[in-house]
Amino acid sequence: MIRVPILMYHSVNDHPNDETRPLAVSPGRFAEQLGMLRDRGFTPMTLSDLVAGMHRTAAMPDRPVAITFDDGYADFHSQALPILARFGWPATVFVTSGWVQDSGPVAAGRRPAPMLTWSQVREAVSCGMEVGGHSHSHPQLDQLPDRELRNELRTNKALLEDRLGRPVATMAYPYGYSSARVRREVRRAGYWTACAVANDAFREGDDLLALPRLTVTEQTSMTKFGSAVAGHRLPVLYLRERALTKGYALVRRTRYGLRRILSTHTPGRVTDGD
Repeated sequence: MIRVPILMYHSVNDHPNDETRPLAVSPGRFAEQLGMLRDRGFTPMTLSDLVAGMHRTAAMPDRPVAITFDDGYADFHSQALPILARFGWPATVFVTSGWVQDSGPVAAGRRPAPMLTWSQVREAVSCGMEVGGHSHSHPQLDQLPDRELRNELRTNKALLEDRLGRPVATMAYPYGYSSARVRREVRRAGYWTACAVANDAFREGDDLLALPRLTVTEQTSMTKFGSAVAGHRLPVLYLRERALTKGYALVRRTRYGLRRILSTHTPGRVTDGD
């Protein structure tokens, strides 16, 4: 069975702020990681090309890997993109449309750091990068009522497609959270595939609307990184992260269920249906 690592990055920055620091990686470490992938014979692919290859509709190299970035931080343009260009490699960038630096009247949510501008997003595409959706305001999608959920997904996709002049077929869930209800709406919005976290490798037969990824931060040692991309002892390598993810998923389902029950029994309150 083919096991493909899909790597999840966020900020690439030597001096991240307090909010982005936990998921940031330095440019030097990022370059070192790409060097290891190159030396081990990996071939990076965009997420769309990888999924097409797994389904035998496109060519697949011997050792594929996908490099993804969430949120759309400005340092993708200033730091990550030049390193990727040096290696001649593509990546997939999931953009939160309401956070785009010059989003103007459609701005939404609170930017945790400087973000990409629309021209930089287009430049990334011209350099061979794939752009995917990441919601409009970066909420916890599985906690939204149906109407707000649909709006988050469809506004994001429509804005990206309008600004880029091309279809957007992939997305990633903010915070990695989804549910069966969220995934149904993702499909209805027109996305072909979506990424969660899960800290596992992508295997043939996995749910295309819940693709697993491997978290990479500055604290990911080169030894752990090498073992992770090789698929060695993944459950052990990410034991803590996987346990926290599964436990919090249960908490979140319970929280949403209780909120629905309470709203249903509130006099005069009209709720969205599943």
